[in-house]
Amino acid sequence: MARVLVVEDDQFVRSALIRHLTEAAHTVRSVGTALEALREVAQVGFDVVILDLGLPDLDGAEALKMLRGITDVPVIIATARDDESEIVRLLNAGADDYLIKPFSVEHLSARMTAVLRRSRTHEADRVLRVGGLQIDVLRRQAVLDGTPLDLTRREFDLLSFLAARPGVVVARRELLSEVWQQSYGDDQTIDVHLSWLRRKLGETAARPRYLHTLRGVGVKLEPPR
Repeated sequence: MARVLVVEDDQFVRSALIRHLTEAAHTVRSVGTALEALREVAQVGFDVVILDLGLPDLDGAEALKMLRGITDVPVIIATARDDESEIVRLLNAGADDYLIKPFSVEHLSARMTAVLRRSRTHEADRVLRVGGLQIDVLRRQAVLDGTPLDLTRREFDLLSFLAARPGVVVARRELLSEVWQQSYGDDQTIDVHLSWLRRKLGETAARPRYLHTLRGVGVKLEPPR
């Protein structure tokens, strides 16, 4: 069964969704605002998010954009809006499916099953393994030799980007572009984050295990020899 986050400000709809999803043996958490949803997703690993668009603090479309900035968890939009152009826009913005209210619990369950099936089909691609490192890209969790790593968002982004290319030397310019989303910047930013990562990986620049810097070329991550 799935871990579900319901983001819905209408208490009646919210209670009904919680009741029916719980009866279907899912583990359910719920919030009524976009900011609460972002906080929950950042702290808890979910299998799917059911997101209403008419939230009191942020429009759901903006909330979707912010969610996609921190996680790849599948998102099902649930709303009374039925404008086709908006549906297309939201799907292009990262929504995995779209339900127009009112909808039946059976309809929601079928959509959830389909979304989860697609998501789990690619789960192996989302879990990166390099030596004793295991990185779950979807849940944004990293484990080293069985011990969870407490990483900041940027540290996780940097580590997972390198782990997806084990043994490949990545130029600093590419790191700035892909991890920091900047076309130019200060190399010291990368050095600082690499230093923090090394500390959490139990290594130093002088005695690297996973992270190796090639002066004037770039950085690579590979399993210890």
